[in-house]
Amino acid sequence: MHTTPTELKRLAGALRRERHHLLDAWRSQVRQLPSAEGLDVPTLNDHIPDLIDELAVAMETDSRETVVESLLEGTPPAHGAQRLQDGFDIVEVSAEYNIMRACVHDLAERESISMQGEPFHVLNRVLDSAIGVAVAAFSEQRLREARQRREEYLAFVMHDLRTPLNAISLAINYVDRSAAKPLDPNAENVVWQLLRRNLRQLEELVAKVMAENVNMEEEAGIKIVQRRVDLWPLVESVRLALAPIAEASDTKIENSIPPHLVVHADASMLRRIVQNLVKNAIAFTSGGNVAIAATLLPGDEFVEITVSDDGEGIPPDRIGLVFEKLESEPGRDGSSGMGLGLAIVKAFVEAHGGEVTVTSQMGVGSTFRFTLPAELVDE
Repeated sequence: MHTTPTELKRLAGALRRERHHLLDAWRSQVRQLPSAEGLDVPTLNDHIPDLIDELAVAMETDSRETVVESLLEGTPPAHGAQRLQDGFDIVEVSAEYNIMRACVHDLAERESISMQGEPFHVLNRVLDSAIGVAVAAFSEQRLREARQRREEYLAFVMHDLRTPLNAISLAINYVDRSAAKPLDPNAENVVWQLLRRNLRQLEELVAKVMAENVNMEEEAGIKIVQRRVDLWPLVESVRLALAPIAEASDTKIENSIPPHLVVHADASMLRRIVQNLVKNAIAFTSGGNVAIAATLLPGDEFVEITVSDDGEGIPPDRIGLVFEKLESEPGRDGSSGMGLGLAIVKAFVEAHGGEVTVTSQMGVGSTFRFTLPAELVDE
C-alpha cells in the first residue's frame, strides 16, 4: 500500500499534537522495567521528548537519507551512558525504544493513519539506529568502567608485589654473601622462613590477579565462537601437552574419546576446559590414572564428556564448593589449588549452554562431567 505525503504529514502532526499523551503512555509502560520503576520524570524522559520531535521532522522530510545522523547526533550515546548510570541493562535500553515504537503505532491507529509504507520505514530507521547507537554507547561505557576498575586494582597489586619481591631479593643476597662459609643455623632458619612466607604472599597476589581476570570475563560477558570441533584430536593434543606433568607425578592419562564424536564449540575454550579438568585430576591422583571419555546423549543434541580419576576424592563437605573461586584445597604435588581452574570450567561450559557436575568418593576418586552441543555428521 502506497502512503501519500498527506498521510506522512498527518502522522507528523499527530506526533507533535499528542506529544504529551504519547510520553505519558510511554512512561507508564517503561516504568514496568525494573530499573525504571523509581526514576523521576525528568530522568526517565531523558532525550525522548526530543526524539518525538525528531520523528515528526523525519516524517515531514519523507527522506530516505539517514535522518539519525543529522538529527540524533550525540543523543543516543548520552542516553546509553545515562541508562547505565540509572541501572538499566542492555535489554531494557532496547526495550524502551521498542515501547516507543509500539506507542507510535497505537497513536497512528487512533488517528486512522496507515503505518504501511514510508511511515513504517521512517519509524524503524530512526528508532533502530537510535537503539544501535545507544546500546553501543552503553556497552562501551560499561567496558571502560570495568577496565578502569581493573587498572586501579592492578596498580594496587603492583605496589603490593614490591614488598615480598624486595624481601626475597634481600634473602637471596644474604645467601650469596654467605656462600663462602657455612651459615649460622639460626640465621639460615630465619632466611628460609622469610623466603617461604614471601613466596606464599606472592602466590596469593597472583591468585588475586587471576581471580580479577575471571571477574572481568564474567562482567564483560564471555564471547564464544562456535564451530565444528573433532573431539578426539583436541583431547589428544591436551593429553600430550600435559604428559610431562603427569609423568612427574607418575600419573597415566588415557584418551578414550570415540574418534567419530564432533561438538559445536569454541575450540580454544574447550581446550581450556579439558586442560583445567585434567590438570586438576593429576594434582590429586599421584601414581594413579586419569581417563577422558565421551558419549552422545539420547536425543543427539549434546555430548557428555567425562574426566575421571582414581585419586584422593573430594570431602563430602567440599564437593558443593569445588566450582567456586578460591575454594579448592592444595593437591599432593604442592599446587596451590586456588579453585580458579574449576571456576573457569563452569563459566566456559555454561557459556556454551551446557552443564558441569562432579561426583566423588574419598579414597576412590572423582568424575567430572560436562555437556556441549553436538554437531551431527552425515555418514
